[in-house]
Amino acid sequence: MLLLWLLPGLMLLGVLGYGLLTREATDTSTTPRVGAPLADFTLPDLQGRLVQLHALRGQVVFVNIWATWCPPCIEEMPTIQHLYERLHGKGLTILAVSLDALGAQVVAPFMQQRRLSFPTLLDTMNLTQRLYQTTGVPESFIVDKRGILVEKIVGPRDWVHPQMVANFERLLAMQ
Repeated sequence: MLLLWLLPGLMLLGVLGYGLLTREATDTSTTPRVGAPLADFTLPDLQGRLVQLHALRGQVVFVNIWATWCPPCIEEMPTIQHLYERLHGKGLTILAVSLDALGAQVVAPFMQQRRLSFPTLLDTMNLTQRLYQTTGVPESFIVDKRGILVEKIVGPRDWVHPQMVANFERLLAMQ
């Protein structure tokens, strides 16, 4: 009888031990580091056009990783829209990278219902999540004109707070 109780526990320990021994090492070469270039990615937008991060060199880029099912993401979306309206004409590029597995099927109606017009990319395979080793959503990355990560922000923000806007304007003014 004791063996019936011990056997499942021993099997579980064996599976866990095997998993630890055979797991892949975490690749830290793409881990975002302030002061270093942000790793490149190419993803489709809502119209199916491919957008490559490195092709945006020379622009200040705000990458926001989010999902439609994430309440904090939904909370910050209106402020991202206001930031887009305020600074897009001055050269700020926003890339809202959705991790929704159903892609455009859920993201397009979400954007339309909330009247959000900033560029949205579809990452149905969680490439950016693995590439940047994010721990959740939202996570944001601010990249200068040289492609260098200036700031990584975990969690939602008020993106039109005067200090945030001033930071973006300072980056836009730099050569």
